[in-house]
Amino acid sequence: MNVILWITIGGLAGWIASLVMKSRSSLLMNIIVGVIGAFIGGWLFGVLGIQPAGGFAGSLVTAVVGAVILIFALQVVQGRR
Repeated sequence: MNVILWITIGGLAGWIASLVMKSRSSLLMNIIVGVIGAFIGGWLFGVLGIQPAGGFAGSLVTAVVGAVILIFALQVVQGRR
């Protein structure tokens, strides 16, 4: 059940981040970016001492923040920013 939740949150987070960053990507790429973004966001929030709300909403916010950072970093590396 947890894997399905990870995929759902990852897909939503990746999609929202791609809208924010004006990046076009497939559903699979949105899921991958969202799941990796969740790890990045969780790490960053932990370092900064930020405790997001629990549950689905908190996980989604954390994943979106991380996914936006990931997309930005990838665009910098590719020379688009």
